Amino acid sequence: MSRITTALAAVLSLASIPLGAQDLQKGLDAYEVGDYTNAIKEWRPLADQGDVQAQYHLGQMYKYGKGVPQGYADAVKWYGLAAEQGNVLSQLSLGRFYQFGEGVIQDNVMAHMWYNLAAAGGSRWGITSRDKIAKEMTSEDISKAQGMASECMSSGYKKCGD
Repeated sequence: MSRITTALAAVLSLASIPLGAQDLQKGLDAYEVGDYTNAIKEWRPLADQGDVQAQYHLGQMYKYGKGVPQGYADAVKWYGLAAEQGNVLSQLSLGRFYQFGEGVIQDNVMAHMWYNLAAAGGSRWGITSRDKIAKEMTSEDISKAQGMASECMSSGYKKCGD
């Protein structure tokens, strides 16, 4: 009897996986037609549960003010959650926010760190942005940013310069 119960529990837990993906897709479909209210309705619960794609998309909505008041601080929050799960696009966005002081205090070391992480994740934009901002930094600051990126990666994105 316990085998049947275990098997049933496994099947039921797997059955819920496509529903999450379906909600993400419903949000994408709504967003694409400008139905931002329903996009948020689909993505917010997923983002609150740690879904990296939903967090990234909410960051985008706040960055551009789509269906929500534009708010860089809110965008940084959602991008930060996704970036700390290795989302390269969120890491790039955080680099830009720190580079230009949007939603955060301007900080080239933090910008370099996030660009470096995006570069390590395979982003050409991360490489280009990191190398460009490095031209405005001292060698000590670059070394600090590189050390922070290394610590961030080795900690599983738990110690990312905060």
